[in-house]
Amino acid sequence: MEQVQVSQSGRTNTTMLVGEHIDSLATVLDLVRSGAARTRPEIGRRSGLGRTVVTQRVNQLMACGLLEEGALGPSSGGRAPRELKFRAHAGVILAAELGATSINVGVVDLAGTVLAEHSEDADIAAGPEAVLERVEEVLDELLDQVRAEQNDPDLTVWGVGIGLPGPVEFATGRPSAPPIMPGWDGYPVRDRLARRYNTPVWVDNEVNTMALGELRAGSARGQRDILYVKIGTGIGAGLVSGGTLHRGSQGCAGDIGHAAVSDETEVVCRCGNIGCLEAYAGGAALARDGLSAAQEGRSRLLAEVLADTGTITAADISRAAQSGDRTSVELLTRAGRFIGGLLATLVSFFNPALVIIGGGVAGAGDLLLAAVRETVYRRSLPLATRELRIIRSTLNDRAGLVGAAFMVIDELFTPERLARWVAEGSPAGSPELVHVPLRTPLP
Repeated sequence: MEQVQVSQSGRTNTTMLVGEHIDSLATVLDLVRSGAARTRPEIGRRSGLGRTVVTQRVNQLMACGLLEEGALGPSSGGRAPRELKFRAHAGVILAAELGATSINVGVVDLAGTVLAEHSEDADIAAGPEAVLERVEEVLDELLDQVRAEQNDPDLTVWGVGIGLPGPVEFATGRPSAPPIMPGWDGYPVRDRLARRYNTPVWVDNEVNTMALGELRAGSARGQRDILYVKIGTGIGAGLVSGGTLHRGSQGCAGDIGHAAVSDETEVVCRCGNIGCLEAYAGGAALARDGLSAAQEGRSRLLAEVLADTGTITAADISRAAQSGDRTSVELLTRAGRFIGGLLATLVSFFNPALVIIGGGVAGAGDLLLAAVRETVYRRSLPLATRELRIIRSTLNDRAGLVGAAFMVIDELFTPERLARWVAEGSPAGSPELVHVPLRTPLP
């Protein structure tokens, strides 16, 4: 039986927010946030909770600023009930996606809507101090912009989410031996941002945030088992199983870029191993092979690009392929077959309903995607591909930014943190919640 303890200040004691109380609190909020229920009677019907419990939970969520009443809803015969609304404007999330050669930074409301964003070229190899200092500068500028637009100088930051282009130990928010991020190994990214913004922070691999972005706001909405593959400078995958992002026990699930696809010894990956998928099919590998083709005279178009710019990029190869350059077509097709070969194994093993291909290289044209599709359908089990769709990302460059914001939103509204917020009377600005373990009981 639930016991309520109230302090002299009128706040509910944290110790009573356990068990069914926590679960029902989160259930009510999730129903309103998702739009599945808009009135108290609808919440009752959807959740199976009694009228008194629904009223108590709604009142608690309204008291701490998460819900508010709106217009009158439809009547079922008696007095029309008031609709309930999630207060998406009550605070903001700061989000950033860091790639190998760029950063994308934004301010997002509590429903995942991007309010302001900025992208620019950046070299992740410049190190954490330089890169994060620039990220913080842009976040501060965007936050000031949103506060001015909303005429709310006290608009509160409820959390920060950031995606990094390398393995991240999710529990600590620290990069772990990232191959393309010199100086980042073990760097306390989460702790730095938590101190600066005095708010909870979550850090993950950028491919995981991209997968989450597609799941919450992109082409994977409504799906439960998906595989998101980023093909950029490097290659990585994000796995969603049963509607939940799968990170693995240490947070490095989906690091397919360093899976072996060849026994050849002449191609060494940036991680130091040989035969890695990334070393044959990533953007850097395409640029390397395109440069060789230009220097050796195997491609007139690429040779002209090299003469004009002094370098070759994966985008140059895509443009040359679209112009009919045979060597560029062969390079993209070969890369697609390497990627498709590994994905065929994953499709047979994981059996997703949807494979989403994203990243700068994937968005450069149809040749690579066609090669991936052909190889997956040819080499996977027939049952695994019977209803499988392989499509290009609909969010494109915004997937990682949106996903970083939803990573924070999902974590903020777990039952454990929600219970603490209600007990404290306000959800805003609780940096100590950074260290609340994921989905574990309150002490």
